[in-house]
Amino acid sequence: MSSPLSSTKTAAALRTSARISAEVLLVLVAAAVALWVLGRMWSVVWPLMVGLFLTTLTWPLARFLRRRGWRPALAASVVTVFALLVGAGIVALIAVPVANQSGELADQVIKGIDRLRAWAAGPPLNIGDDQITGALDTATARLQDSIGSVVTTAVTGVSTVVNGLVTAVLAVFLMFFFLKDGPRFLPWLTRQLPGRLATDIPEVASRSWETLGAFVRSQAFVGLLDAVFIGLGLWILGVPLVLPLAVLTFVCAFVPIVGALFAGFVAVVIALVSNGPLDALIVLAIIIVVQQLEGNVFQPMIQSRGLGLHAAVILLAVTLGGSLAGVVGSLLAVPVAALLAVAWNYLREQLVEEPRDAGPESKSEPKPAPAPAPARKDLPGSPPVPSS
Repeated sequence: MSSPLSSTKTAAALRTSARISAEVLLVLVAAAVALWVLGRMWSVVWPLMVGLFLTTLTWPLARFLRRRGWRPALAASVVTVFALLVGAGIVALIAVPVANQSGELADQVIKGIDRLRAWAAGPPLNIGDDQITGALDTATARLQDSIGSVVTTAVTGVSTVVNGLVTAVLAVFLMFFFLKDGPRFLPWLTRQLPGRLATDIPEVASRSWETLGAFVRSQAFVGLLDAVFIGLGLWILGVPLVLPLAVLTFVCAFVPIVGALFAGFVAVVIALVSNGPLDALIVLAIIIVVQQLEGNVFQPMIQSRGLGLHAAVILLAVTLGGSLAGVVGSLLAVPVAALLAVAWNYLREQLVEEPRDAGPESKSEPKPAPAPAPARKDLPGSPPVPSS
């Protein structure tokens, strides 16, 4: 016969479960409020994030110039102008060849459409010109009926472009100020915080900066691998505009999922209209293989080393971010997960219990004071934090 349950232990277990549930609920409510506030401030937060990403890419050059004796304002100005020139060069590298070959590409697109119509007119589809013309007339009628929604979509697109330009300008200015005044941020933050926060918050900020830099560098390396492999495949097949397509692939690597799809779609379309369906299918196969290797092998391995996250955590974070906030969520999912891991690891370091020695000698001897943390030389604002 089994023993009856203890009413005292059962009541204690229920009280503990209720207390833990209430605490978890409060944490979830606080997180929801924080996300709501973040959404209301998104017009400021998004340029700030882009500015931080740009700063992590350009800070090594600014740090090199500052160590050579350049004044902070001059070093930041030179690096900002250099970054703008590089960005303009990338745009020109894509735009100029496309403009030079636009006429040829347009002719090839028309030939490709005629080829598709001829293929559709033959077996097994046997679609005649009258049916194609009727389909075009139906599409035109539907377009005229929905002209209001089209105008709304166009206005939304123009608004998106304007918001993107404003974000880019703000991000560039923020990058300049981060490069110029970044080394003074942590000392200033230390003076503003009371007690132990003057040590904890700057330390977490220092580690977060290192982690963010590792993420951006890993994304750039993965994008470089994509651009090299896909560019080699396009060059071997003789597809035009190889260099612009490779640059476009590298730039789109910073926008997960949608960026890869867009770059691959452009490459397949150009291969289709220039080389024919067979080469287009080969290009599609190359892009699929490279993207699978990048998403399942290269990116998880490189980011797991640089960010201290398991490959499965990275994949799940990207999936969750994309489902919650689309492209922006996919872009920010991995760095946000890495920053949360940094804060959690630091919190565990502070909450871990010190080992207890049973010997009487260890109890009588006082423990030495912990040595101050060394300065981090690869972070803006790396001077040692004064003790509180």
